[in-house]
Amino acid sequence: MPKKLTPDQISAYERDGYVCPVDAFSADRARTWRAKLEAFEHAEGRKMGRGHNFKPHLLFPWVDEIVHAPEVLDAVEDLIGPDIRLFHLSVWPKDPGSGTYVSWHQDATYFALEPACHVTAWVALTDAPMEAGCMEVVPGSHKLGQLRHAEMQDPENLLSRGQTLAVEVDRTRTAYMAVKAGQFSLHHTHLVHNSRPNRSSDRRIGLGISYIPTSAHCTSKTRVSAMLVRGEDRYGHFDDERRPVVEAGPEERAFHAHAVATFRQMNADEAGTQRSIVRR
Repeated sequence: MPKKLTPDQISAYERDGYVCPVDAFSADRARTWRAKLEAFEHAEGRKMGRGHNFKPHLLFPWVDEIVHAPEVLDAVEDLIGPDIRLFHLSVWPKDPGSGTYVSWHQDATYFALEPACHVTAWVALTDAPMEAGCMEVVPGSHKLGQLRHAEMQDPENLLSRGQTLAVEVDRTRTAYMAVKAGQFSLHHTHLVHNSRPNRSSDRRIGLGISYIPTSAHCTSKTRVSAMLVRGEDRYGHFDDERRPVVEAGPEERAFHAHAVATFRQMNADEAGTQRSIVRR
């Protein structure tokens, strides 16, 4: 019996590749987390945008709280089983009136995961209606499998490598995954999606948390880390990640820097491999 999702929601995920919205936290709790994030940004003198948005669960106990929350993990377990690792996490902020966006892509493109079974929980720290640039998806596109991507370097594109679909996909019927602060959505790693610029009057901030079953492995020559967040790991495909104790303390920063560096190397390895295949 499912722990959180209804049978209809699980069927919708299998059919459409996503579920949205899913209730999790109160708006007040989400506002508290937003305040912590923005206090850190103020102290650092920079925003957590492109280039500075990877793996905050290794720096902040409040993000660690979110990624371990049963309100999220129960729903993830309903889709991928009880033994779960957090493979990756990105912060997705868009300032009001800015031109930042996310191009059409699939999450799996440079993750090198086998099988391609990871699910992303997008947890909203602020309201994310259509006008704020919520995620836009192509329902059912996860059934197309991995599609070819190109890299488009645009400073306004929040994707670190600017990965963009290089093949045509029918986008005449899309759906918008609007969520309120404290809610989240779930989507399949092969779901084709994007998000447009924020035309609202407030920031749009969310956490994109990539969860995988512990049975999944990374095929890259670079071994990466991942955090065990539920159950047990009987496979040992990843190095363990330490949970943060002090907010952005020296040990947290050092571990975070190493984990991000190895993830970026894996990402680059996979991008290079895909370019070689295309040239052949």
